[in-house]
Amino acid sequence: MPVRIRRSARAAVDPLDAAQADRVRAVLALGGVPQDDLQDGLQQVRLRLLERRARGDEPPRDVGAWAAVVASNLAVDWHRTKHRQERVSERLTLLSAPDAGFQDGPENRLLGLAVAEALDGLPDTQRQVLVLRYYADLSVPQIAAELGIPVGTVKSRLFAAAKPLRERLRVEAEEVA
Repeated sequence: MPVRIRRSARAAVDPLDAAQADRVRAVLALGGVPQDDLQDGLQQVRLRLLERRARGDEPPRDVGAWAAVVASNLAVDWHRTKHRQERVSERLTLLSAPDAGFQDGPENRLLGLAVAEALDGLPDTQRQVLVLRYYADLSVPQIAAELGIPVGTVKSRLFAAAKPLRERLRVEAEEVA
């Protein structure tokens, strides 16, 4: 007979609160993970946090930032294993899903698709810091600390990622107009 855990007991065991879980899903989605795999990615982040606790490791200073970085690394791993065309079609599915906080419309869908495709064109390291900075809302020092790289490296990767992203989006806007 399966053991059932009451909701209140399950909430006490869950290492991530609702806001942290939403942030993890957003980082995974922006990293190219398809909507069908977002829950699995979230479970992987939870599992890694629980494994860390079980080993007796120090808890992360900022669980939300740590979880976002782990999610970003999972997204990079997933991204490396898929073909570019598969990612684009799966992102189209994500963009067509309704979102209460997002004003739906053809212009916003096109912009979302253009951003997703432009992110796909970036090297993994640049895409990772860009997603962590602007979508996971981590500061440059937080990103540097979580990834174990110098602050200057984070800044240079952000700068290097912004230029081709800006150019790509400018070209997309000109083609639509």
